[in-house]
Amino acid sequence: MQDLQPLITALGYTYQNTALLDEALSHRSAGATNYERLEFLGDGLLNFVIASALYRQHPELDEGALSRLRASLVRESTLAEIARDLNLGDYLVMGQGELRSGGFKRDSILSDVVESLIGACFLDSNFETAQTLVLALFQDRLHNLPEAQSLKDAKTQLQEWLQGQQLDRPIYEVIDTQGKAHALQFTVTCSVASHKLSLQATASSRRKAEQRAAADMLTKLKSVTS
Repeated sequence: MQDLQPLITALGYTYQNTALLDEALSHRSAGATNYERLEFLGDGLLNFVIASALYRQHPELDEGALSRLRASLVRESTLAEIARDLNLGDYLVMGQGELRSGGFKRDSILSDVVESLIGACFLDSNFETAQTLVLALFQDRLHNLPEAQSLKDAKTQLQEWLQGQQLDRPIYEVIDTQGKAHALQFTVTCSVASHKLSLQATASSRRKAEQRAAADMLTKLKSVTS
C-alpha cells in the first residue's frame, strides 16, 4: 500500500474517514467502489468556490469575463497540472489494464481525481473546509490570472474585430474530410469578403479547424491593416 502521508501533507488536509480518501483515489477499473460519485460532488463544489472567488476578486468584470476565467481554471488541463504538482499519479489505485495503458498519467483521470478529493473533503468535514482546500490548491492561479479578453476563442476574437471595423462576419466552410472514422481530419476555410481573403486549416474536428483558421485570419488581417 502506497504511503499517503506525503499527499495528505501536500493537500494540507487530513481525512478523518480514510475510506473516503481511498475511494477518491480509486479508478473504476479497480472495482465498484471508485471515485466517480465523489468526482461529481467535487465538480459542483469546485465550480461554485471558484466562481465565488472570482466574483469577489473582480467586481469590475462582467458575466462573460468571469465565465471565461472560471473555465480556464476548472478545465481538465489546469486540474491535471494541479494533480501533477501533488504527484497524484503515484497514489492512484487502478486495474492492471489501466495501469499498463498509462492511465495514471492521463489528464482526464488526473483531473477527475482532483475533483474527487475535493468531494471527499466536503463529506469528511464541511463546506468551509472544502472551500479552504480549493482556494489553497488554486491560490497561485487565482493571483496570476490572464486577461479575460485573451481567453476568448479565436472565432469570437475574429468576429469582434470585424464588428469593430463594421465589416461582415467571416464565413466558414468544410472543404475536405479525410481519414477513417476514428481519425478524421477536417479541412476548413475561413473567408472574409471585405478583404477578399480566404485561409484554410486542418484539424481532428471541425471546431478545431475553424478555430485555427480564425486565428490565422485574425493575424493576417491585423498585419495587412497595421
